Amino acid sequence: MNTSTLSALLFALCMPVVWAQSPPSPKKTAVTHDEPLSAELMEIAQRVHVGKMPCELGASVLVSHDAAAPGYFQLQGKGFRYRMKAVGTTTGAIRLEDAKAGAVWLQLANKSMLMDQKKGRRLADECAHPDQVAFAQEMIKNPPPSLIDTTGMGR
Repeated sequence: MNTSTLSALLFALCMPVVWAQSPPSPKKTAVTHDEPLSAELMEIAQRVHVGKMPCELGASVLVSHDAAAPGYFQLQGKGFRYRMKAVGTTTGAIRLEDAKAGAVWLQLANKSMLMDQKKGRRLADECAHPDQVAFAQEMIKNPPPSLIDTTGMGR
């Protein structure tokens, strides 16, 4: 084997090593730019119950305001932590979302629940702030009218 063939072979064998040893690109720092919420969404955010809420099966969810960004909230519990913002709904329910993680917090008059939309399951259900517990008790004492009118249907 002549010297030029040998040097070409060594050059070819060393190239991947040289490429693999190239300096890593600098890491980009994750910067979150919180978009300011509209007046309508800020009104929704003001109605979000905060505090530690007991849920079914001994679970609990801690909902707290994000001091750095009005209208944003931190939700955490065993095995999860989300940063959510208020979003509008057509039903009147209060809804918080972490769009990146696919998590949704729904607050109804009598209970709240945390759902993982990516996995299609509830992470916490029957979570209740003291105001929601009081509303649920009132619903038991004075049930709301039925949504389906069964009068006049041959009964």
